[in-house]
Amino acid sequence: MRNEKEKDLLLKAVDGYRRRLIIVSDEQKIIASNYDRDTDNPDEIIGKFCYEFIYNCAEPCADCIARRTIETRKPYNHMEYIGFKRVKKERCRYSYPIEDGDEIYSAVVMDYEEPGIREMEHQLRRSNAFLHNLINSAVDGVIAADMNGKIIIFNDAAAEITGYTVDYALEHLDIRRAYPSGVAEEVMRLLRSDEYGGQGKLKGYRADGMNKDGHVMPISLNAAIVYEGDNEVATIGFFHDLREILEMQSKLRKTQIQLLQAEKMSSLGKLAAGVAHQLNNPLGGIMLFAKLILEDYNLPDGAMEDINRILRDAQRCSDTVKELLEFARQTRREMQPLDINKSLSRTLFLLESQTIFHNIIIQCNYDPNLPVIPADSQQMNHVFMNIILNAADAMDGNGKLSISTGQVPENDRIFIEISDTGCGIPDHILPHIFEPFFTTKGEGKGTGLGLSMVYGIIESHGGRITVESDQENGTKFRIELLKHQDGGPQS
Repeated sequence: MRNEKEKDLLLKAVDGYRRRLIIVSDEQKIIASNYDRDTDNPDEIIGKFCYEFIYNCAEPCADCIARRTIETRKPYNHMEYIGFKRVKKERCRYSYPIEDGDEIYSAVVMDYEEPGIREMEHQLRRSNAFLHNLINSAVDGVIAADMNGKIIIFNDAAAEITGYTVDYALEHLDIRRAYPSGVAEEVMRLLRSDEYGGQGKLKGYRADGMNKDGHVMPISLNAAIVYEGDNEVATIGFFHDLREILEMQSKLRKTQIQLLQAEKMSSLGKLAAGVAHQLNNPLGGIMLFAKLILEDYNLPDGAMEDINRILRDAQRCSDTVKELLEFARQTRREMQPLDINKSLSRTLFLLESQTIFHNIIIQCNYDPNLPVIPADSQQMNHVFMNIILNAADAMDGNGKLSISTGQVPENDRIFIEISDTGCGIPDHILPHIFEPFFTTKGEGKGTGLGLSMVYGIIESHGGRITVESDQENGTKFRIELLKHQDGGPQS
């Protein structure tokens, strides 16, 4: 037990304490205070409700730490008690219980000096502003939600990815709506497992998100559960939009395929040129001596028919050799200004009277302002004729052929698109259609050099050719050619 002197010293120490101390009953009435006897009037303090005296309020504070202390028998710091809530200007900063045996009938409430409060508030505002700027500066979407799914953090990158505004997300959006059905539940299951980075963490998880319009988008997700003690109180996720990366990867794969194709064309072109030259001499001899036999000898009808058949087959071989030479780009190429629209029209004029085109609807949409380009007209005619004939064959003489031209806004090119409503090209065949000697036609119906020559001609003109096809909508070839070429005519 303390003696009277100790009690007197403690009372003076409390009264001289620079921070105000008040003792509050369980009814939240002030029953004692270290008021200044020279300036404070006890009648204005003792017996008053704490919220009335301190805040001039008619009702108790919603987050009263004195009441919390009396209910739980634990001391409370105001900052700890309110957690993530926005901090208003408070004077009640700390409370602890006064016990009388097993009873707790009052709590001591301490406030800080006003300069200290202002400094703390200033530091808090700076910390909040820094945290806000840090989250909003993140290039990835940052979304945090409580365990009920209510969004509590939603940065600008998340708004850009999902299409929701920050204000709407914080007020109305449930985190489950940021995913397709069932994905949010799967993410929570993985967060509570050890599969991806340990319990409570999810690292580099490939998932699907969903934007405001309901479109599914690929994302890479890093997420975590926020704990208070052993309790789950929130989740936070960092969303990296993979659409641009996947698009770049797709373009890179296509470019790699084109480079491999170009390398294959170059190697096979040299081989084809050698074979063609080796065949030209004996074929020339066969045709020459067959003609001499017909001219110099009076042969029976059967023998003449056989010789003529030899000539026809030899001519067919000669034509194949010419295709090989064209494929190998050994023939001279004359680059002259070419009107692509007229070139297409001439090709169609030669073809549309053919029997296979009688039941095909031809629709042309030419750009009237298409500039002339440097190109070899004969080679271009060969390109268009080959693709158009393939289209007619794919439609089995019955369907719609669409041809359009235009200018590519992004670069100095023009385009030609030729599409059909035919049977389409199966996915496993599509990567091989420009390969030499590859054909799906029956024996004797194709050499497999047509589209490989088309590819080589377009490449030699500095252009590119792509194809899209499915068995429901048919096939579309797109050719892009330069409006201008350096170096003049090539051979």
